[in-house]
Amino acid sequence: MYIEHHEAQALLQLIQATQTIIIHRHVRPDPDAIGSQLGLKSLIESTFPDKRVLAAGTTTQGLKWIGAMDKVSAADYQGALVIVCDTANQPRIDGDHYYKGATLVKIDHHPPVDDYGQLQIVHPIASSTCEIIAEISRHLGDQLPMQDQAARLLYTGMVSDTARFLYESTTSRTLEVAAWLKQYDFSSFEISDRFMRLSFEEAKFQGHIFETMSINEAGVAWVTISQEDIKTFGISEEQTQIAVTLPGRIEGVLSWVIFVQQEGNGDHYRCRIRSKGPVINGIAANHDGGGHPMASGANAHSLAERQAIVEELAQAVLAYRQEIEQEA
Repeated sequence: MYIEHHEAQALLQLIQATQTIIIHRHVRPDPDAIGSQLGLKSLIESTFPDKRVLAAGTTTQGLKWIGAMDKVSAADYQGALVIVCDTANQPRIDGDHYYKGATLVKIDHHPPVDDYGQLQIVHPIASSTCEIIAEISRHLGDQLPMQDQAARLLYTGMVSDTARFLYESTTSRTLEVAAWLKQYDFSSFEISDRFMRLSFEEAKFQGHIFETMSINEAGVAWVTISQEDIKTFGISEEQTQIAVTLPGRIEGVLSWVIFVQQEGNGDHYRCRIRSKGPVINGIAANHDGGGHPMASGANAHSLAERQAIVEELAQAVLAYRQEIEQEA
């Protein structure tokens, strides 16, 4: 177990000593961010029903089925314990007042980027932040016991961040934690079914992605999604997330990037970068981003910068192929 006794106990002692606990996560949340945030909230509320526990952040329409956020004011932070889940660096924290509490805690599975918080529980070996929260509960046992609602939330985030346990980040420990959570009363089928479901508009949009995808000789694929595309297919920017895994299904593609044009700024594109081998988070860092070695995000502010990202990915893929050949 990678959770260390001293860090689990330090978190528990902070929770025990504080009446108001406010939990944050990153902007544009994914299921791991929301699942870890609300899963931890559920664990604390069920163990300490006298405490006030709030989930801070904007509501995401497509993920409302996981759970709802709370209304949090600046006054709520007076003397509060603030916990930030699944967020490597402070600029990505969703919420304006997270730094106004008495104590700040960071719980995350991303490679360390920003050293913030009086207590930091950071384990990049974990598949997800939900896995870390579940492991903290397992470690603490009756001091912070698992229960049905928290298990559902944490399992949801684990399923999402591992692409239903397909990614390399899925370790034997991940499967062990998932099996432990499945002992509780929730439907794992309903969770998986939610992630597999597509609207008719989303299905047509997927076809468009395959039709407009480009692939170079190195094995890098890229797709550009414009605001016009989003309007034409009647989807939201949030729903463009369904395109992220599609290039990786093409034989010979080792790395890819999805460029999504941002509303109100025709030159700004959010970049979702993925890999099946070459390390790409350094490339993301070169372009106002970061993340995991195989899954990162970045920003491009011109056609030239988008082309540069594709070229950098091509160089990373070629270097990776050469390394594999030398090892063979």
